[in-house]
Amino acid sequence: MHFRTRIAESVALALSCAVAPLAHGQGTPQNPQQLDAVVVTANPLGSDLFDMVPPVSVLSGRELDLRRGATLGETLDGVPGVTTSYFGPNVGRPIIRGLDADRVRIMSGGLGVLDASGLSQDHGVPVDPLVVERLEVVRGAAALLYGGNAVGGVVNAIDNRIPVDPVTGVGGRAEARAASGDQARSAAGMLEAGNGLLAMHADLYSRGSRDLKIPGYARSARLRALDPQQDEPRGRLPNSSNHGDGGALGASLTLGERGYLGMSYAGYNQDYGTVAESDVRIEMENARWDLAGEARNLDGFITSVRFKAGYSKYEHVELAGGQPATRFINTGREARIEATHGRIGALTGAFGVQIADFDFSALGDEAFVPKTDNRSTALFLFEELPLGALKLSFGGRIERARVESGGGPADPAGGLPRFGVAETRRFTPKSLALGGQYALAPGLALSANLSHTERAPSHYELYANGAHAATGLYEVGDRNLAPEKANGIDLQLTMRSAGASGSVGAFYNRFRNYVALFDSGNRRSAGGDLNPVEDPANAGLTVDGQEILPEAVVRQVSAVFYGLEAEGRLPLLQAAGGRLEGTLRGDYLRARDRDTGRPLPRITPLRLGAGLVWTAGLLDARLDVTHVLRQKRVAENELPTDGHTLVGLALSYRVRAGAANLDTFVKVTNLFDQDARLHTSFLKDIAPLGGRAVVAGVRASF
Repeated sequence: MHFRTRIAESVALALSCAVAPLAHGQGTPQNPQQLDAVVVTANPLGSDLFDMVPPVSVLSGRELDLRRGATLGETLDGVPGVTTSYFGPNVGRPIIRGLDADRVRIMSGGLGVLDASGLSQDHGVPVDPLVVERLEVVRGAAALLYGGNAVGGVVNAIDNRIPVDPVTGVGGRAEARAASGDQARSAAGMLEAGNGLLAMHADLYSRGSRDLKIPGYARSARLRALDPQQDEPRGRLPNSSNHGDGGALGASLTLGERGYLGMSYAGYNQDYGTVAESDVRIEMENARWDLAGEARNLDGFITSVRFKAGYSKYEHVELAGGQPATRFINTGREARIEATHGRIGALTGAFGVQIADFDFSALGDEAFVPKTDNRSTALFLFEELPLGALKLSFGGRIERARVESGGGPADPAGGLPRFGVAETRRFTPKSLALGGQYALAPGLALSANLSHTERAPSHYELYANGAHAATGLYEVGDRNLAPEKANGIDLQLTMRSAGASGSVGAFYNRFRNYVALFDSGNRRSAGGDLNPVEDPANAGLTVDGQEILPEAVVRQVSAVFYGLEAEGRLPLLQAAGGRLEGTLRGDYLRARDRDTGRPLPRITPLRLGAGLVWTAGLLDARLDVTHVLRQKRVAENELPTDGHTLVGLALSYRVRAGAANLDTFVKVTNLFDQDARLHTSFLKDIAPLGGRAVVAGVRASF
């Protein structure tokens, strides 16, 4: 039975079972994920957003509704310090402060997504923004509580699939939207029901799109000048269509102030074109079980205990010309236990343990990484100490990581196996952070964070050896890599007053043993031959028809990342029953190899944004302008990227009908149909952003 059919039947059965016995209350269910302003991702003690020592951004409510995109990267792009990897419209992993892949930890409900998106830029993240209720982005030192692979930051998608607080009555929401640019259609529904003791959650979603409409040529003017071709794709981005669906069932036994215990099952299914290759598509499936619980208000030294455990089976198949070519399988397990302790004088804190393991395998023509088993165990500690107007925080984490390669496959000619012999590498990354926030005045605070973070090399950085179609390179890892180490400082000034808020921050991260891919100057055949002879009659191919690719080798260098981030919201006018507010935002990033002084690749240029928001009763109108400067500081063998200005409009109106709300919205993206390319994308010279598009939708909640 197809996945979407199983999910639809399961959800329908759950709804019919849940509504009848549980719906003896009136009104909408209480949903703290939508109403509570406490941020927990960056602080196991929980804290109001303004009181957070590290820089944190939160998207929820109407703001999230208007920003929802097809991917997490698209949804978060434009948050200060955050952009997207953009491997076409169907794949976009968040990049934070120039760091991505294994340096940005993406979580669902507080646990890692346990996928393969960090391995390759064409691999999607099995989290759909349609069913996310809240997104928390943590930058800086606080991310160390989640490990060295969060040195760039943490993105936590909160979906309330395991209810954490009592639900009384029945409530939910349904949403449908359509877009003109790629003829996208999407729909999602969520229902929660409870009797104050048992709470149940069910959600279901589906989306689909055709090839993306683009303003002009798919290939950039620079690339067309360097490599003229006939029949240039224009007007549509080839092989960019998509279909996805999924859903979840969850239930909790909720005891109010005493805690909860619950579990959930979620399924995710996606079929999309990779854009980089005209005849390659990816079929992805992910099945996930989660168990979570919390005991609160305990007597004694331990005041609360929270645990989460997840099991995920991720699989995707790359189809070339409709035939299976490569199959990626990742089976992952993760558990995390946190305990808060009572006050020791004014000191409060939490400590815990995190255990994770995943088994990865790639089978097929483009398997450029061997089968690996990956294990890690970590202990962490977080403490806060208020001293009048000063609040100090400090934390640490020590981890034991093991990466075991299966080696192989055997060389028919009798040489060494392509992935070498089987071996095991062990690492002990250690991370420390010290932060402080000083209240300069009511609503004005200065924060500072110092951190030392270590990251164990990933399995693909250690053992990759093969043609990687997503990057167009023959990638060669280094099994002798040392742990990556970074020292950082983060400063932030935060302001909040009546109707206005804002922050401005600066950061500096200095890496030792920074892992990156570098062009070696050699070439390889797809089969691995070094500097093969090119067929005179077929450019780019060997005499036996194999593709010739540039060789990129993994090396460790000293690197530095530094930048500025700012955002603000201020009232401008209040008249005629309405309120006009202005928004400002911007970020600036520089990153270079300290050994050579050259810029690092795919670094976003200066971005500036401004907007106007008019609110009058149930009406909300927005104008947003984003200007991205030209990026001319480029790495070796990287082309510059022209700047662009994107203008967006949005209009939403809310209708109240008793206990139900009906929100309708219309938004226009890329109003002036600009050719816009993201320098952070591997495909920037063959895949621009979409052209002008109109998106309309309706959302009902009750």
